[in-house]
Amino acid sequence: MQPPPTLPAPAQPLPPAPPPQQQQTGLPDPNATLAGKGADPSDVGEVVLVPKPVLSLSGQATWDQGFQKLSESFKALRAEAQRTGLAVAGRPLTLFVETSDEGFRFEAMLPVAIPPGGQAPSLSPDFKMGTSPAGPALRFLHQAPYDDIDSTYETITAYLEAKNIVVKDAFLEEYISELNDPSDPNLEINVYTQPR
Repeated sequence: MQPPPTLPAPAQPLPPAPPPQQQQTGLPDPNATLAGKGADPSDVGEVVLVPKPVLSLSGQATWDQGFQKLSESFKALRAEAQRTGLAVAGRPLTLFVETSDEGFRFEAMLPVAIPPGGQAPSLSPDFKMGTSPAGPALRFLHQAPYDDIDSTYETITAYLEAKNIVVKDAFLEEYISELNDPSDPNLEINVYTQPR
């Protein structure tokens, strides 16, 4: 696995979770995505990301161990959500906050529903509550093995350069499929990049 395009300085810490909705309607959807689903991998979607409360876990990995480290992080997030009674309310996310030739630092996130009354549960030390990135974004669909994600990032870089779009420092990946096998040809990932 090769690094995605070089990213400048790390992102700011996640802001505190927004206050809960006054009225919860129905059950949270564990398969909900931040901005729906793109129909065609060759299409670039202009979307608006709505902030969601997330359970998050920081980590770092070398490029070789990246897939496994992300997969383990999501298992840990799901286990912590289950332990604390937080309902999963969306697909897992990774915010890449810093990359180098050796590896990357990341924020793994799992959208969750804040319980009625808005009281966040007591979390284990490695976990924290936050908010997913929000605002206008460009969505690119990666529909291929994770081992081939470099080609998607090359496409993104070429698109941004061709359109002269300057983006924020961090890329956000949203996993529509489970991260079980890096060579799964049907793996689907939304990659979001936000214009400055």
